[in-house]
Amino acid sequence: MRDVVEIGLGKTAQRGYHLDDIAIVPSRRTRDVDDVSTAWQLDAYQFGIPCVGHPSDATMSPSSAVRLGQLGGLGVLNVEGLWTRYENPTKVLEELAGLDEDARATRRLQEVYAEPIRPDLIAERVRELRAGGGTVAVRVSPQHTLALAPVILDAGVDILVIQGTIVSAEHVSTTDEPLNLKEFIADLDLPVIVGGCTDYKTALHLMRTGAAGVIVGIGGDGWSTTESVLGIRVPMATAIADAAAARRDYLDETGGRYVHLIADGDLQTSGDIAKALGCGADAVMLGEPLSLCEEAPAGGAWWHSAASHPSLPRGAFEVAGEPLGSMEKLLFGPADEPDGQLNLFGGLRRAMAKCGYRDLKEFQKVGLVLDR
Repeated sequence: MRDVVEIGLGKTAQRGYHLDDIAIVPSRRTRDVDDVSTAWQLDAYQFGIPCVGHPSDATMSPSSAVRLGQLGGLGVLNVEGLWTRYENPTKVLEELAGLDEDARATRRLQEVYAEPIRPDLIAERVRELRAGGGTVAVRVSPQHTLALAPVILDAGVDILVIQGTIVSAEHVSTTDEPLNLKEFIADLDLPVIVGGCTDYKTALHLMRTGAAGVIVGIGGDGWSTTESVLGIRVPMATAIADAAAARRDYLDETGGRYVHLIADGDLQTSGDIAKALGCGADAVMLGEPLSLCEEAPAGGAWWHSAASHPSLPRGAFEVAGEPLGSMEKLLFGPADEPDGQLNLFGGLRRAMAKCGYRDLKEFQKVGLVLDR
């Protein structure tokens, strides 16, 4: 049983752990790093590294999403972002890259995202992604899924990502017809990734919708303000482990249907990635780390998708800094700094080799220790 702490008379809280609270324990075996595979597969789509691009306009443009696909990951374009509101958002992105970290940055984000979404641009961006030759994935929020899905599906995507801060399979509304995820997914013939979620029960219910993947976490990092605005903080190690337990139970329930878990939050270094996968994730969703590569469309600035919310923004604006190198260097090195921010998946391969595991499925069984 997990620790339950009494925080006051009649009120208890479960203890949860962040990725910083745990460490990986090597086994009795080591393995040559060249014998380690970081490949994974979602439905019929295969990827060389367990990396999904967080659909922020700061990092994912049609060209950077294509580049991530060429390097073995999955780029995800936000169809509610700047690329579907402006014919050419380059000047807007350049302006945002030059903003200072103050209240004006949030106001300016709200202003540029007030431009309406254009269905013709959704179709155009999907064509650009398709022309890049890789797997085409786009993100839409649950609130706009029913309205935008016909355009997205007609454009011909491979993977649909339905992502919000918190997504449930049981949304209740007395004013609008809520999205019925189970019915919506059942009518599609393409894999759907849904999330985020933070606990066992929500993860299990999302799996029962027929989703091919579930996002665990809310994209929390040093620039997220979800805790100060909503009071929600996700201890990622616990959240991933709980979702992995839900997956095991769902496997038993369905006789073998496997749902992939994508960790989204507290991921800055190769060590963070290794620990997330060791907790049970199949892949990680990277946001801020990808803002540090030369291909990032905002030139090093970073903001979450929720940072531009018109009435309740949840994310600070990070001022653009100097890029650390190309996307390839960020993902595969060589690293010229020892802090784990470069060669992210070379670091993962090395961790797997040091612990003796051949592939990601095996690595999910790695031992963990609580070190704080």
